[in-house]
Amino acid sequence: MSKIAFITGTRKGIGRSIAEHLANSDWTVIGCSRRDSDFKHPNYNHLILDVSDEPAVVNALKNIKKEFGAVKALINNAGVASMNHLLLTPSESYQKIFQTNVLGTFLVLREAAKQMSRNGGGRIINFSSVASPLNLEGEALYASSKAAVESLTKTASKELAPMHITVNAIGPTPIDTDLIKLVPKEKIDELLEKQAIPRLGTESDILNCIDFFLKPESDFITGQILYLGGVN
Repeated sequence: MSKIAFITGTRKGIGRSIAEHLANSDWTVIGCSRRDSDFKHPNYNHLILDVSDEPAVVNALKNIKKEFGAVKALINNAGVASMNHLLLTPSESYQKIFQTNVLGTFLVLREAAKQMSRNGGGRIINFSSVASPLNLEGEALYASSKAAVESLTKTASKELAPMHITVNAIGPTPIDTDLIKLVPKEKIDELLEKQAIPRLGTESDILNCIDFFLKPESDFITGQILYLGGVN
């Protein structure tokens, strides 16, 4: 299949690592974020895009198809987090977290799946978090948003399977990115103790999962949430 990948949230962190990895693996990669990126590669193209802006998402996916061809792999990585006791959490946090994590994931998934359905199928990989199955205190909104992403993943996998589109999700443990910089160390240590393998995750751990879901041999795997670190 043509190797056109669209990855959201590629300016830094996990998204950038995935973009670099696939660009070096002969994929044509289109990445996006709300700000410009300094990542340069012959196989990489960057868009400035807010994934919760529906008209902008629709237009971006149309332009990608026109310029590069139909998207065959979508990696919904863009996400935001906030840590606070629910009694001290303002409604603005709800809007920010759910618009990016849930609405953004849905909009990009929908538009990419339209292309895949008309062009032989494809692979969709969403991002959840161990915050959801562990129901982590202080992350009520973030964990709830990822629970919504998991439900979307499972339902979409059934609706899109007849079109040869697989839909799966990765649930990382804490990884040393900007998302956890403001989390107190004792909270991170407490979380690690709940894992079968008590260590921080790495970007290599994520890339291994990405490669697994994108393998041609993984076309019989869909609707799965792959948690790292031995969390259940």
